[in-house]
Amino acid sequence: METLTSAGHSLYFESNLDALKTLLDSNKYSKVFVLADEHTSEICLPLFQSLLDDFSEFDLIETSAGEENKNIDFCIGIWKTLLDFEADRKSLMINLGGGVITDMGGFIASTYKRGIDFINVPTTLLSQVDASVGGKTGIDIDNVKNMVGTFTLPQMVFIETAFLKTLPQRELLSGFAEMIKHGLIYDKPYYEKLKASDYLNPSAEDIYRSVEIKNEVVTIDPHEKNLRKILNFGHTIGHAVEGYSLANDENPLTHGEAIAIGFICEAALSIKNSTLTKEELNDISSYILSLYPKYHIKKESFDTLLELMQSDKKNEDGNILFSLLETTGKCTFNCRVSTADILSSLDYYNSL
Repeated sequence: METLTSAGHSLYFESNLDALKTLLDSNKYSKVFVLADEHTSEICLPLFQSLLDDFSEFDLIETSAGEENKNIDFCIGIWKTLLDFEADRKSLMINLGGGVITDMGGFIASTYKRGIDFINVPTTLLSQVDASVGGKTGIDIDNVKNMVGTFTLPQMVFIETAFLKTLPQRELLSGFAEMIKHGLIYDKPYYEKLKASDYLNPSAEDIYRSVEIKNEVVTIDPHEKNLRKILNFGHTIGHAVEGYSLANDENPLTHGEAIAIGFICEAALSIKNSTLTKEELNDISSYILSLYPKYHIKKESFDTLLELMQSDKKNEDGNILFSLLETTGKCTFNCRVSTADILSSLDYYNSL
């Protein structure tokens, strides 16, 4: 498929890693490291090696899977591992995994000895259409998502749908939420197309369109000063719910499940604080609930959720700022919303 260029680096689709082979052959990297978690090292690493013609000239750094491990303690462990392996500034890190690996691996690479090259090979739908694209790296602090990080571009991103065959249904559904978001904020015909598609078997064409949308937005506003903020639709409330669930639930919500809740809540906010219609809200709510399991947001959690929202990166001057829908397929940003409206949106979700 086609290659996309984004702010000086390239995103390759279904390339069988040909460009990576060329890079490794032409660059004199002193060492190559592959960062993976215990799942991707077992399931995805063999496929990665086969695409690279059984490439074995790398050191594997394996970490524990899960959002709860995307923190500074794990970064310190990996920085120390790089030191132990005598990694220098001419080293290369290949992040092989989902959003946790590409977020954390990019952060580790961008800060180790003030920065080494890294490449993202996303293996989940979520990381293919979202986390690995756009040059954001980051880790979580006290259940607040991505509070420490950098804007650092990878050398390349490789999107190979063959990796999706390794995923359970719940992970496919988690990634599909970001694809829905791209339609809701930017492309109504694409949203309508997704509604008629099979989330368990997303097409390469639809994945490409999602990456294309994100790339268009990021290219216009690489450092999230203005337009890029629309990519946060559903995430102000969604990230708060995700952080709360991670800290309190035995089986925490996935990222996609949490932001799906955020879609409904922030669509509800868009009626009073933007120009979304009630009919559009009903459509979004019914579609999301047809895909994602209903979650009860406990009343006693509301204050904690508000505290988590107060820590959101987009806030300014102590105000919680939202990206809200003007209509299906068009989004605005920097919307100030009252606490009463936020609480009302949580009640709206619970009432469905």
